[in-house]
Amino acid sequence: MDNKIIQRSLAFIESCDDATKLRQLAVNAASKGVSEVERSARLRLYAILPSEQPGTLEYDVWQSIYCLEDTLGLERGKTTRLSRTRQKIARDGEQKTVADLVLGTPSDGFSMLIERRMPELTFEAVAIKHSDRFDEEVISAAKARLIKAGIPDSL
Repeated sequence: MDNKIIQRSLAFIESCDDATKLRQLAVNAASKGVSEVERSARLRLYAILPSEQPGTLEYDVWQSIYCLEDTLGLERGKTTRLSRTRQKIARDGEQKTVADLVLGTPSDGFSMLIERRMPELTFEAVAIKHSDRFDEEVISAAKARLIKAGIPDSL
């Protein structure tokens, strides 16, 4: 792909709100080895999938979940759902789920997002972003885990 096509693709992705088109664009870019376009299309997809209001804790939690489910699905070659996380959210809500996961041992999802250069989608980053919704113990644990993973304190 030449640079002009890549730039046009990236511009299209920024304004696209169609999940089907974004998925197809990501698949096409991956097959052609254009990782920048694939990554951009997938990140945009994760941004449009949550039905919650952008900027809310709930939106950020679901953005993270959709990202992890998509990543696992790509790796496993089949649709994958974070069933236990979804059940916990249904039972306890997004806020308590984030707090419990941040205070527990690091999850596979945390590692996956760090390895794929998406620390802003970890529940730790979500907790820090919405620090007014969490107590100091959760925020401290989130910051410590991100620092230990080599992510700067300032996300």
